[in-house]
Amino acid sequence: MSTPERLIESTRELLWERGYVGTSPKAVQQHAGAGQGSMYHHFPGGKPDLALAAIRRTAEEMRATAEAVLGDGASAYARIEAYLLRERDVLKGCPVGRLTMDPDVITNDELRAPVTETLDWLRERLAAIVEEGRAGGEFTATLDPPEIASAIVATVQGGYVLARSSGSPTAFDAAVRGLLALLAASRTTAAFPATSPN
Repeated sequence: MSTPERLIESTRELLWERGYVGTSPKAVQQHAGAGQGSMYHHFPGGKPDLALAAIRRTAEEMRATAEAVLGDGASAYARIEAYLLRERDVLKGCPVGRLTMDPDVITNDELRAPVTETLDWLRERLAAIVEEGRAGGEFTATLDPPEIASAIVATVQGGYVLARSSGSPTAFDAAVRGLLALLAASRTTAAFPATSPN
């Protein structure tokens, strides 16, 4: 891994663990095994430039991970279910979602932009899947796709908070199961394959 890559990856990990304030240039250099001169050579703006590169990388990874399960061509419900049930390190929380609670990130327009764009993308992507399911008769016509998409994102992000506060992934799992039960109740009979009589 090149020095810039090591610096970005180290910053990503430290931002997730310590937040912006706790991610000092010295900590990044030590974690990456890079000298001060090397860091400023690759990121002349110092910590803000490096943090922005790290946040963008984290946001891109979150999109790619979500798209891997949301774009597989299965039914709308199956794709949402796969997104909600995919493997996560629940107790560490969401690396993008946690940035929304970091005042140094949220009050900085440049650092906040990739966070906002990623969460907006996720809501729009989920809303499009719900609309696809509604248009195809899989979900009832009364569902509001943007509202359901927001509920899905809120359940995941809130589930992380509940899990971290209790020190157990149980609360996250319960939130996901509850949302899936509500979503399943909105599926129409057309969503289920007909069964032949015995």
